Formats: sequence, structure tokens, C-alpha cells
Amino acid sequence: MNAMLCVGDCVIFALDGARGVVLAVSDDRCQVMWEDYVVSWEKKEWLTVDAELTKAQRIVGRSNLHHPL
Repeated sequence: MNAMLCVGDCVIFALDGARGVVLAVSDDRCQVMWEDYVVSWEKKEWLTVDAELTKAQRIVGRSNLHHPL
């Protein structure tokens, strides 16, 4: 199973390589805003955290939501 996903994580969708940012987390799914700004709920096992992109996004600061994609 994937590592614990958190709001603000940058993720890659396993089925097509799309990138997005996690907006909300439930028991088995995450709400993700994709690089084309479409928002959807996806199964956690289909998402992989992009650690470098997540780190770059968090440098901007918590008070300013930044979409690095």
C-alpha cells in the first residue's frame, strides 16, 4: 500500500501519469486537483507521491496555496 497521503501532497496517477495535488483524504480515496484543474476522487492505491514536487510546493508556505504543476 502507498505511504500515508496528506493534503497538499503532489501525486502521480498510476494509470496515465497525470500529476495533481491532494485536496482531501478519506479512508480509501483522495480528492485530487489535476494539472488541468479538474478535480476528482481517486483510489489511494492509484496514487504515488512525488516527493520532490511536494517538497518544492511546501517551500512556498502554508498561507499561500501554490499549484506547482
